[in-house]
Amino acid sequence: MSEEIPCELLDVVDEQDRVVRRAERREVHRLGLMHRAVHVFLVDGQDRLYLQRRSWSKDQLPGVWDSSASGHVDSGESYAEAARRELEEELGIAVPLEALFKAQASEETGGEHSLLYLARVRAGGAEPQPNPAEILEGGFFGVAEIEQWLDQSPQDFSPAFRLLFGRWHAGDGWYAMGEE
Repeated sequence: MSEEIPCELLDVVDEQDRVVRRAERREVHRLGLMHRAVHVFLVDGQDRLYLQRRSWSKDQLPGVWDSSASGHVDSGESYAEAARRELEEELGIAVPLEALFKAQASEETGGEHSLLYLARVRAGGAEPQPNPAEILEGGFFGVAEIEQWLDQSPQDFSPAFRLLFGRWHAGDGWYAMGEE
């Protein structure tokens, strides 16, 4: 007897990020329905940003570079709960998070209202332990190095990362917006 895999339920939302119903992840993506996601930028003591390269087994954007951790907000879950869960699942890290800003659902975000969080690790503190089921490789990169890489090879990065990094680096991300 085969084990049944539970379906991932997401909240379908409107333009103002209000829940209108619940649906299975595959239906949300197949129909292009708006939903919620989180991204976490993990920064070390040298102000370098951790980037991950998405696993080849991912159904969306396999093999591209992305935020330190990211994922869907499950139905009934808060943005903050999802950010903590994703950071732990993908990098094995549990540290305080600061909500920075929300990017409205768009083509770049894949129809996801995306809330960006900042997490910091101190020298000698927790080191990322990438989950091999989620991540091919990862590492800390300087902001100038990322900018140059983005200029030379934007296709190496997810569209959502390009959008969020641009806003973060332009100043939106250097302050906390408070918990949502």
